[in-house]
Amino acid sequence: MRKHISYLIYGCLALMGLLSSCGEDRSGEYYALISTKTWIYEVMQENYLFYEDIPAEDKLDFFKKPGEFLTSAVSSKDQKNGYVFSHVDSVFSRATSTYPCFGFEAALVRTENGTNALRVLYTQPDSPAEEVGLKRGDWIIAIDNQKVSTSNYTTYITHPTKAYSFTLGKYNPYPEDVDDPEFNYIEFDTLGVVQMPSPRYVEEKDVLKTGIISAGSRKAFYILYNEFDENTDMLQEVLTQMSGQQFDDIILDLRYNPGGYVSTSQIVSTALAPSTAMGQPFLHMIYNDKLNKTETLNFDASLLPGGSSLSYQNLYVVTSGNTASASEIVINCLKPYMEGRLFQVGTSTYGKNVAQQLFTSADSPGIELWLTTSYLSNSQGYYDYFQNGLSPDFEIEENYEEELGELGSTQDQLLQPILYKMANGSFPTTTEGNDETATTLSQSRTDRKIQVLVDPIAQKPHYNRIKPSK
Repeated sequence: MRKHISYLIYGCLALMGLLSSCGEDRSGEYYALISTKTWIYEVMQENYLFYEDIPAEDKLDFFKKPGEFLTSAVSSKDQKNGYVFSHVDSVFSRATSTYPCFGFEAALVRTENGTNALRVLYTQPDSPAEEVGLKRGDWIIAIDNQKVSTSNYTTYITHPTKAYSFTLGKYNPYPEDVDDPEFNYIEFDTLGVVQMPSPRYVEEKDVLKTGIISAGSRKAFYILYNEFDENTDMLQEVLTQMSGQQFDDIILDLRYNPGGYVSTSQIVSTALAPSTAMGQPFLHMIYNDKLNKTETLNFDASLLPGGSSLSYQNLYVVTSGNTASASEIVINCLKPYMEGRLFQVGTSTYGKNVAQQLFTSADSPGIELWLTTSYLSNSQGYYDYFQNGLSPDFEIEENYEEELGELGSTQDQLLQPILYKMANGSFPTTTEGNDETATTLSQSRTDRKIQVLVDPIAQKPHYNRIKPSK
């Protein structure tokens, strides 16, 4: 392989030499243009999980930027829904846990009447959004008197550069029992205008909310966990807090969690696993047949504050189509050890069953290559969830037409079937007579009249990152 790549390099240099034979020797400049890509190509040939799908070198453009080159070389098995798993980062511009923003997430939706509006999903603490009183469930119907669209969503929400005025509204679904064509229908009532201050750096909390929630005679510890961050200080604080409290069940809310670091998923899973699982296989990382190896991570109590897992009965994991990567590891790898005790509630997960390993080169000091190198299997050898994700035990989807309910409260749509089961011993069903709760919870996507145009969580990176051991 090195021989073939050398031919490619020499061929390019020879061509450039002919073009500049009457001038100064610039071969070093042209070598610099392709050296990082040749390194990426060599690393892929040896380590890439799907190495057999890499195009031949004469089919690739080695003069592309590193990220573009990698994208042109990856397999169709290494991407999903427009998102490529293998990726290149710059160590000089790597995203941190803070960024200039207003500090909230909101989905851009279109109503049945064709009107665009923003539905706030959550706000971050100590953010401009929190300061002006923006909260989950709010409707934003205009920004600086302009309607929000897919073309200006980034300007107003994702990467704002200045202060804006936000017009808040109240959504009025069209009454189904009205047949009068002259009915004066007003889709949104204007509630007022809030002045959003200039965007600033806001820390994104990986643990966004915790608390105790009760149903019937049972108590559950609720955790809204939005990222498997490399820094686990906040996670360790929460685990310490939990070890000092009494509760029957745990609700791990991963509906907005697109993933993170495999090492952090090991800590979370170890804390949630039964004591009998300690020292047993947590995760198998299965590499390509060239490397011909499988690495195993175990449930390791030494990773936890106090050195012991949590004591409780049932684990409820809240999921959505945005629950991905490291989030899916936790669910898949705990299942073999928690039969009859782990219940997934929500919709099927994203379906990312592979991990990206970090590669660096002294010749390309500014580049981090995160390459897909392994399948992620639980202790029973199961990792076949790429196509359909992990299916829930009780299916329910957030309905943006209705009140979303405060996260972690009894009004939270996705928690209602969990609270029902805690109080009654089983999930609600549509066969329980006139049970309005069961009917509402089972409402299907086809019954809904609001279309999601931009899902902010779906735009976040879906990471299963493996860093080399120190």
